[in-house]
Amino acid sequence: MISRVKGTQDILDMTLFNFIVGQAKKHMQTYHFHEISTPILEPVELFKRALGLQTDVVTKEMYCFRASEQEGTEEICLRPEATASTVRAFVENRIDQIPWKVFSWGPMFRHERPQKGRYRQFTQFNVEVIGSNSIAQDALFIKMIDRFFSDKLKLKSYAVLINFLGCSSDREVLRTKLDAFLEKNINTICATCRERKEKNIMRVFDCKNETCAQLYSKAPCITDHLCEECKSEWEQLQEQLALLSVSFIHKPILVRGLDYYNKTVFEFVSDTLGAQNTFCGGGRYAHLVEYCGGKEDQPSIGAAMGIERLMMLLDPIKERLPLPHELAVYAVIPTSQEQETLALLIADQLASNGFTIDMLVDGSLKSRMRKANKIGAKATIIIGPDEQINHEVTIKNMTTSEEIRIAQVELVNHLKGML
Repeated sequence: MISRVKGTQDILDMTLFNFIVGQAKKHMQTYHFHEISTPILEPVELFKRALGLQTDVVTKEMYCFRASEQEGTEEICLRPEATASTVRAFVENRIDQIPWKVFSWGPMFRHERPQKGRYRQFTQFNVEVIGSNSIAQDALFIKMIDRFFSDKLKLKSYAVLINFLGCSSDREVLRTKLDAFLEKNINTICATCRERKEKNIMRVFDCKNETCAQLYSKAPCITDHLCEECKSEWEQLQEQLALLSVSFIHKPILVRGLDYYNKTVFEFVSDTLGAQNTFCGGGRYAHLVEYCGGKEDQPSIGAAMGIERLMMLLDPIKERLPLPHELAVYAVIPTSQEQETLALLIADQLASNGFTIDMLVDGSLKSRMRKANKIGAKATIIIGPDEQINHEVTIKNMTTSEEIRIAQVELVNHLKGML
């Protein structure tokens, strides 16, 4: 037996998956977003520029390979996230209408240690507003996502975590104070944090080590060191979220793991997911359009939802969701090989009239009837020698076991009457 690659999964029932994606599409269109699609393959350089050379994604999580000799020596990767790809598409296609409000969805790839809620191939639904500098946009954006989870997906047990990272000057002030704080506690922090202190100091807040996490609750807080403009925006964001009835928790050490974030950052989390408790995260970013080759930078905000983690949250409450009902199946059963051609024509006629059909031709008649019952057929259309000679079919109602023989030309209308 050949098993699937570690960190991937087979989804054998797509009902919940398709429901989430379908509801997300409808919800985003309500807010005047439109759908785009970007390639799974992207240049490695795109993510080096966008995410930062010291991020875990770039240093150890990307699946990279070189193009063939005929295509040159460009290094290519399976995309680890979609924001950089969306910005690349914005720049490359010379989009001049801003704000550009788009969403996309599809598989992402990261070489991580698989565990509950963490896969090496996973699906994200991504939403971006490129070209808006307004904090009011941030408030509306977060409310839009919160409403999707609460109203459309009927989620109740989750929290919205928010922080404000300020501008580059604010973060420079924090870096100085944070460096002094870490130096004072250098023997307490883990080896990874000591390395991050030298290379990308704010990423120490991403550490999952319990000792480090407890220490950082006492570390200097970025929102205590904001310039006047950023302080005013932070207050505005909190006020507007409150007016929009978004309940949130200020988490001072929330920085998100990627270098492009500034000002507003947020996460939607649920304790029911275990260690990997974030099922949606995002924030505001600056300079990303510039890093991707744009002539003029565009302040933006974006977020990504993990579809697999949402499925984990929704599975226990599926009965509360308006999931689509399975379509009624009509099983066409020829009793012998001589009736198979006629069965094909009847099955095709039913399909052309919008009926869901399955033609059962393998095994004995008894086993085929058992199969029809197993697949939940609403009715079976049986075609034997007598039916073939007399241009008739026998219909068996699989719920009542009632059988009726009718002319073939009456079949479509009769089945419509059973709906």
